Amino acid sequence: MTNKLLLALAAAGMMALPMTAQAQGTLRGAAEGAEAGAAAAGPVGGIVGGAVGAATGTVGGILGVDDRPRFRSYVRERSVNSYSWGGPVRVGTVLPEDSVTYYEVPTEYRVRPGYRYTIVNEQPVLVDRSHRIVEVID
Repeated sequence: MTNKLLLALAAAGMMALPMTAQAQGTLRGAAEGAEAGAAAAGPVGGIVGGAVGAATGTVGGILGVDDRPRFRSYVRERSVNSYSWGGPVRVGTVLPEDSVTYYEVPTEYRVRPGYRYTIVNEQPVLVDRSHRIVEVID
């Protein structure tokens, strides 16, 4: 019974993968949900947690849907320099530590500690402590 459930959940997860390209918070949500689920209930919990995390990450991302336009305006008003990146600007890209300037996100946006923003190819992005892009603010 457990194997059938595991297989069904894995198949459902694979069918949902194309949606990840459309949502910035999906990958982070899936990773965090899988970690929490695995810690609580082992491998099956990891699969269920990943699916739930992906769904909630898709809805909100790091910045809430309502905060995005306001944050984009905030960043543009600051007129900070854009870092020129040779590749696509997408979630998962790791930026250099030394040649990019990172800025703190104001507390009014309710972003968890450890995330900062920068501008890459004229696009605002949020990065984590390892300088990995976790959300592209479109």
